[in-house]
Amino acid sequence: MEAPDHLSITFAALADPTRRAILARLVEGETSVSDLAEPFAISLPAISRHLKVLEHAGLVTRSREAQWRPCRLRAGPMKEVSDWLLRYRRFWEEGFDQMAAYIAELRDKETDRDGDN
Repeated sequence: MEAPDHLSITFAALADPTRRAILARLVEGETSVSDLAEPFAISLPAISRHLKVLEHAGLVTRSREAQWRPCRLRAGPMKEVSDWLLRYRRFWEEGFDQMAAYIAELRDKETDRDGDN
């Protein structure tokens, strides 16, 4: 079986809402594992398992500074996800353009109908 590519590993890490919430907290700056775990109704070992998944995806780094083990966000893999999604942007924009044209057409028909009365 073929090993998953980096983009697949990143998407798998982002698939879990707890991991996304951890990343959202890390956007504000580095913090300790215990501070990260504080708002969640799960155990510290569970948070550590989530962090390992995020580390494996390259989204988080942990270091040791004396007794403090800060966690930091690494946004590089998010850029890869963003670049991948941008390739599909034209499909979204075409759909929005078609919807806007349809709404304009409906408004024109309504205006014509109201003007005939």
